[in-house]
Amino acid sequence: MSDESARSWVEAEWLDSLDEELEMEIDDQLISKELAFISHHKHKSELDRKEYFYSLLKLQAELVKLQDWVQHTGQKVVVVFEGRDAAGKGGVIKRITQRLNPRVCRVVALPAPTEREKTQWYFQRYVPHLPAAGEIVLFDRSWYNRSGVERVMEFASEIEVEQFFNDVSEFERMLVRSGITLVKYWFSITDQEQQLRFLMRIHDPLKQWKLSPMDLESRVRWEDYTKAKEETFERTNIPEAPWFIVEGNDKKRARLNCISHLLSMLPYEEVPHEPVHLPERVFNPDYERKVLPDELYVPSKY
Repeated sequence: MSDESARSWVEAEWLDSLDEELEMEIDDQLISKELAFISHHKHKSELDRKEYFYSLLKLQAELVKLQDWVQHTGQKVVVVFEGRDAAGKGGVIKRITQRLNPRVCRVVALPAPTEREKTQWYFQRYVPHLPAAGEIVLFDRSWYNRSGVERVMEFASEIEVEQFFNDVSEFERMLVRSGITLVKYWFSITDQEQQLRFLMRIHDPLKQWKLSPMDLESRVRWEDYTKAKEETFERTNIPEAPWFIVEGNDKKRARLNCISHLLSMLPYEEVPHEPVHLPERVFNPDYERKVLPDELYVPSKY
C-alpha cells in the first residue's frame, strides 16, 4: 500500500469516528418547521463547533487513559449525575462512555422500584450496581431520587425523606471507606432553558420518548424541586463526597467542563502497554470457503 493510499484510508477512518459525534449533534442543525418558533429563542453555544470537537476528542483520549489506569490499579469509581429533567445529564454521559469499554465503564439508570423493592432498605437496590475493582459506574440518577423526584411527587413520605437524610451521608462515607471514589454532579439549567428543551421534545418525533408524564409535572412543580435541591445540598454536601454544580444552559460547554473536572478528580496516569503487533494470517492452501445461500445475507438497500 502506498503512503498516499494509507493516509487516505486513515483519514477516512478518522472521519467515520467524527461522524459518530456529528450524529449525536445533528439535532442542533435540523429544525423542522414546527420547531422554527423555538429556534429564535433557543440558547446557542458560543463555542465554535471545530473547537468543541477538538476539545472533546482530546478529553475522550484522556478518558481512555483514565480507563486504563482504573483497570491497571484496581480503582473503583462511582459518578452520580443529578439535576432537573432536560438539564443535559444524558448528553454528558454519552460523551463519557462513547469511546470507553462498556465492560469497564457502565451506566446505571434504574426504572421505578418494584413492589418488592419498595419494601427493601432504600439503598439496597443500588448496592448490587456498585463497582468492583477496575470498574467505573455512572449513575444516571441515583439514590438522590428520594430527596428529589420521590419527595416532590409525594411518592415518599416526609418520614421516609427524613430517614434518607439521616442515612445517606453515612452510606456515602461507607462507600468512600471501602475504597470507592465518589463524585457527585448536579446539572443546573434555567427555567426558560428547560421550557425550550421540553418544547423541542414535544415537537420532535425523534425525542418524544424522552418526555415522560413525570417530566411534564416537573414544570408545574419547579419551585418545589428548587426547595428540594437546596435542602439536599445543605444536608448532603459532605467533605468525603461534595457536590459539584455543572452550569448546563450551554450543552457543549457543560460536556467539556464536566469531563475535564471529572478527569481532575482522579490522580490517573498513563499506563505502560506492551507494543501490539498484528500477527500474520495463516493460509491453508487446501481450504475452500463455502458459498452461503443468498437468504442468509442482509439485503443491501443502501
